[in-house]
Amino acid sequence: MTPVVGRKATGLVAATFTPLTPEGEINLSEIRPYIDYLLEQQGVKSIFVNGTTGEGMSLTVEERKLLAEEWCNKGKNKLEQVIVHVGCMSLKDSQELARHAAEIGADGISVISPSFFKPATADALRMFLQEVAAAAPAMPFYYYHIPAVTGVNLRSRDVLEGIENQIPSFHGLKFSGSDLMDFGQCVSYCPSHWSLLYGIDEQLLGALAMGANGAVGSTYNYLGSSVNRLMSAFDKGDLPKARTIQFQMQDILCYAIKLGFDLAVNKQLMSEVSGLALGPPRLPLLPCPHPKALSIAQRLQQILGEQ
Repeated sequence: MTPVVGRKATGLVAATFTPLTPEGEINLSEIRPYIDYLLEQQGVKSIFVNGTTGEGMSLTVEERKLLAEEWCNKGKNKLEQVIVHVGCMSLKDSQELARHAAEIGADGISVISPSFFKPATADALRMFLQEVAAAAPAMPFYYYHIPAVTGVNLRSRDVLEGIENQIPSFHGLKFSGSDLMDFGQCVSYCPSHWSLLYGIDEQLLGALAMGANGAVGSTYNYLGSSVNRLMSAFDKGDLPKARTIQFQMQDILCYAIKLGFDLAVNKQLMSEVSGLALGPPRLPLLPCPHPKALSIAQRLQQILGEQ
């Protein structure tokens, strides 16, 4: 089969939060202003939807379809890339979401490893990924590596071994792990048309030095403008400036972690910074107390002086 041709994903990709009403139902009306905020206030032109940040695993298949379609429709002719996460515990559900993503005009699909019945080997995981990719063979396909969440600690480099022969549409990797040696080995293995997108926001500079093409992360929803400056400084060889911005990000996150930083807090923080009504998380996550998110938002403003 001829390899799929698609635009290479580079730069910052915001892992979007899923807007919910106070009653916990999806709120599609916030997606248009959300996209405008990313473009106009943060300079972020690509998104990754229904992933970990988007609480994708807590949503029904139908909800994920509605969200993906709305992100694609409202982002058309505005966003550069809309990558839809279609991973599920069920292979059949993943295939259904992959086909749907192709139908609605997404720019790519991504798949996390199943984490209840876990693949025991890299071969088993590649077989699962191959079956999902085959449901939408014309879609650029990305493997989403996030071992801290899935508990699947297979080396990404082992998963990538020969994957282009099994998945002709394979376009790259969303690497949300802290093992920079494994990430570096992936960069060394990958052909130039693949995208290596790093997913640990507080360590981005190290990944850029290893050869990352871009980054996918939750904090780019509200720190995108600062991180765009970090990446620009790195590209120009201005490492002192790039380090300064990375250390500022780390200071903000260290403060947040001391207060207790999880997805619920992160989502409320985005609402505080952006003014968007993103609503609560879905159970079993508990809503974030407003004073906690407000305190982090104030710390963010103190450190960056511009948000």
